[in-house]
Amino acid sequence: MKKIFTSESVTEGHPDKLCDLISDSILDAYLEQDSKSRVAMETLVGKDMVVVTGEVTSKGVVDIEKIVRDTIKSINYFGKDYDIDYKTCKVIINTSSQSPDIAMGVNNSMDSNDIGAGDQGIMFGYACRETKEYMPLPISLAHKLTKQLTGVRKDYPFLGADGKSQVSVIYDDDKIIGIDTVVVSCEHKDTVSIEKVRDTIKKEVIEKVIPKKYLLKDTKYLINPTGRFVIGGPLGDSGLTGRKIIVDTYGGYARHGGGAFSGKDYTKVDRSAAYMARLLAKNIVHNNYADKCEIELSYAIGVSEPVSIFIDCFGTNKIPEDEILNKIKSTFNLTPMGIIKYLKLDRPIYKETTNYGHFGKSNLPWEKLIKF
Repeated sequence: MKKIFTSESVTEGHPDKLCDLISDSILDAYLEQDSKSRVAMETLVGKDMVVVTGEVTSKGVVDIEKIVRDTIKSINYFGKDYDIDYKTCKVIINTSSQSPDIAMGVNNSMDSNDIGAGDQGIMFGYACRETKEYMPLPISLAHKLTKQLTGVRKDYPFLGADGKSQVSVIYDDDKIIGIDTVVVSCEHKDTVSIEKVRDTIKKEVIEKVIPKKYLLKDTKYLINPTGRFVIGGPLGDSGLTGRKIIVDTYGGYARHGGGAFSGKDYTKVDRSAAYMARLLAKNIVHNNYADKCEIELSYAIGVSEPVSIFIDCFGTNKIPEDEILNKIKSTFNLTPMGIIKYLKLDRPIYKETTNYGHFGKSNLPWEKLIKF
């Protein structure tokens, strides 16, 4: 049966991604000073304003306003008439210490090997053979497009920081036939024609990223389809931490437990267990136990062992799923502390995850290939 599946990605200048990057930059700054920092940081951006709120328990002392302004500057927005100005925007900071009721589930044994989960929840990991990084093709190509768009705009200064991509892939059952539609939108200055914007994006982004083997004679290209994208970033739309959870994971190709990642320290299983589930799924495929795999882990607040572990190989498994599950249980410690230690999550590595997906990047610890 033929079907078309679509995934999207957004650039670092998208207002939601600006918020994710600010939150993760604050988290990293605390971890640099105190590896046991407890952080749950949320950021909101709007017209000429950034609001940072959340909970922090740390020995570190961090200049949050400086991080906010430096992060905005690093993205190289046009300025307040187009998106946001790092020098003049208003920054509001409202933080407190972590709730003692939540901390109780973690603090009792933080120095032991048996810390409880920081919250209840379900987390999913997924992997398949569609790409070399074991990611679904639609989200893999969408991320590559937005990453290329970010690089290209530095050579074509009429292109702005805010942008999006979308890739629709045609499948016949599980076989990839080609690409039905490519969508790319990018903020631009009002001094340049839409024709030049479209031509630049087609030649310097799409044609440089999409392998020719996937392009069909009737593949459609929608580049800045409205014809105008001058106002972008926080001026064009508000942004909020954790509002791009499908972009961050598998592009909708696999299930999602609902918990966002950015701004949360490693004791939050929303983040750490999702990373571990990805490592497990990826290595089930890598070890040829299956051609694709989805894993669900579930936790209860204050309880260290997972409440449940579920594996679905969609009929592609080479050995029984029960046998795969037994291999996991006998090899990996899936308690929060076990995950933290195995992936070495108490380090300032989180800014690296924020843009272009938390999965599929070979430099991240949950992407390593192992035998088990």
